[in-house]
Amino acid sequence: MAQILDPLPPEQSRKILCCYVNATSKIQVARISNIPNWYFERVVFPGQRLVFEAPGEAQLEIHTGMMASAILSDKIPCDRLAVNEISSYELETDSEKLEDPINKKSIVHSIKTKTGDTTKPLTTVGFASID
Repeated sequence: MAQILDPLPPEQSRKILCCYVNATSKIQVARISNIPNWYFERVVFPGQRLVFEAPGEAQLEIHTGMMASAILSDKIPCDRLAVNEISSYELETDSEKLEDPINKKSIVHSIKTKTGDTTKPLTTVGFASID
């Protein structure tokens, strides 16, 4: 995955694929500022996943947005955000056997579908007035 707008400097040989998820209800700005000759800054909306390539020694700064400012809320080493790249062959043949290396739980599940009517009628809710 290439950063088309901001390619890594040519002297950076060890690059890693990283993933950050904004699990808050606020807009965040993700920024890497400790790599010379490279500018990386992205807006990450609530619930959004940001996938990017970075040098192994990079640190991701998370700035959480407020009304008219942003507060540095976290600094995360990018090697802690590293994603193991899986080939399409592995996904096709062993998708049920993949495990999370930290939690040892399956990370790819088959989709369970339920047939039948899944819609329910709306119920009327009464509101009491307060005097």
